[in-house]
Amino acid sequence: MGDKQYHLKIDGSNAKAVDEYLEYHRIVGEDDGGTPFSPEEYEEYKQKILPMRMKNRLYTCLVSPTGMDCKLVGPETPCFCKHRYKQHKTDFENIPEERPIKLPCRAAKCKCASYHFVPLNGSQPIRCKCKHTSEEHNEADPFVCKKAGCTKCTGFISPFTCGCGEAISKHTMIVETADEREARGHPLGEATPYAAMGGLTGFSSLAEGNMRLDPSGRGAPNRGFLEQSVTADDNPFLRANVHAIKAHQMKKNKQVLTGPDSEVFDDIAERVSSMRRPGEDDMEYYERRYQEKQKNKPAGVKREDLDTKRLQSGNRAAIEDKPRSSRTQPRK
Repeated sequence: MGDKQYHLKIDGSNAKAVDEYLEYHRIVGEDDGGTPFSPEEYEEYKQKILPMRMKNRLYTCLVSPTGMDCKLVGPETPCFCKHRYKQHKTDFENIPEERPIKLPCRAAKCKCASYHFVPLNGSQPIRCKCKHTSEEHNEADPFVCKKAGCTKCTGFISPFTCGCGEAISKHTMIVETADEREARGHPLGEATPYAAMGGLTGFSSLAEGNMRLDPSGRGAPNRGFLEQSVTADDNPFLRANVHAIKAHQMKKNKQVLTGPDSEVFDDIAERVSSMRRPGEDDMEYYERRYQEKQKNKPAGVKREDLDTKRLQSGNRAAIEDKPRSSRTQPRK
């Protein structure tokens, strides 16, 4: 393959055809069985499926014990059965009344009764308490080990810890309607005609829950967290730019010197420390900064004393007095 190189040149009309194919694939997904629909069949499919899909969209996510969506499932997210989410049944003409909602796999000869996300440890599958990987377990719940000689495994239970700090075995797969998700105070995103969108509501949905700042993740930091003084314990980027940050804050708030307790003197210790001293070389500068950080550890400001409740993985209560989405009208 290294000896042959192919240079493809696509003009405007061909590029349009590629875009149309990608649009077709996102809308149809696996519903064509591998054989593309004819233009007439495609139009008929869209007229029948798209209104139903946008009305009865299901949101799929892996939820921590605190209610945070640690993983928002998308079309390509793999299941325990090794098939993708888009290969499972996700479109319903009428949403089932029973809970939890089952999303069976549509792949041939697959015994998966409902989609179940299992994380990876880097690029490797996680292991059960029986020491065998998730790929060595049965795809049917309770996911018993099928490795020869393993007789003690009663189901896949992994000690693997999620980014939220809880064991993955304590998490729950949730398949919910728009009304149910809105009642939890989590975002719905925009209406989309694409197949198997699961819990994706925006670009931030690609991040893990503990790094996501929307209501479905850890939430946005509060004002007390953002306005605290920069110290030697902070990120090097903040410490390196402490002068510029303070100058911007003072200019924005039109602050002037009013007395010894003026806000102008906030971060003064860090601002003075960040400046090079006469005759101080690089090694001496970084050693001094390191020693200051070590000295501040026992007596420094404890960040947990600040009001950072929204930064923690606490219970996600429903948002009160939240206007209902125009896309989710109550069913009669």
